[in-house]
Amino acid sequence: MSTVKKAILLSAGFGKRLRPITNTTPKCLVAINGKPLLQLWLEELSAAGFSEFLINTHYLSEQVVDFVNNSVFKKAITLVHEPELLGTLGTLKANQAFWENNNVLIAHADNLCLCDWSQFINAFITRPVDCHATMMLFETDTPKSCGIVDLDEKQRVITFHEKVSNPPSNLANGAIYLFDDSLNSKIEKVNESGTDISINLIPSYIGQMNSWLTDGYLRDIGSLNSLDKAIDYINSISS
Repeated sequence: MSTVKKAILLSAGFGKRLRPITNTTPKCLVAINGKPLLQLWLEELSAAGFSEFLINTHYLSEQVVDFVNNSVFKKAITLVHEPELLGTLGTLKANQAFWENNNVLIAHADNLCLCDWSQFINAFITRPVDCHATMMLFETDTPKSCGIVDLDEKQRVITFHEKVSNPPSNLANGAIYLFDDSLNSKIEKVNESGTDISINLIPSYIGQMNSWLTDGYLRDIGSLNSLDKAIDYINSISS
């Protein structure tokens, strides 16, 4: 059984590269074959044993509120509005009461992720004793646009390269993490101006974060071309 019940779904982005779709629809509600991304996340994670969700809002937030109010998952969701975007790390800092002293999953809900969540959770539960977090990895076909990692023999993250011109491999950070209750002490040591999980928090976990490589489907729905590829994939497994 999962020892992780809480999940933070980062959902406040503008989705500028998905225009004109995101002129009228927040990125987290962009539909793949009729189903909003947030719905897919809530279905997948609920089936995996998660029961408490925090979702942040900003752009076209009223639509996200309406979605939640009409969702079967409404009672499990805490909505937090950000009048000004706080950044991914800023959202964690502002909502410490939700996750403090608990294991927690943090994910960018504008990605599409279809994987064996039980295996990811198990990688976290059975992590080396000196590790305090687990990062989901995937093999990318565009490594220059991703955060690329190097691993040691125990699959711990030992170097992290955020969108560099000469990435050392195609093993990419899926921007999906499981953290134990050390998260608070780690964040306290981050410079107060730090607002980004990848840039400001992950470096403090180097050597203390193991990894799990998914053989499922993980794609950043960050452009119209990427959205089309995700739709084609869903069609291929549905036919």
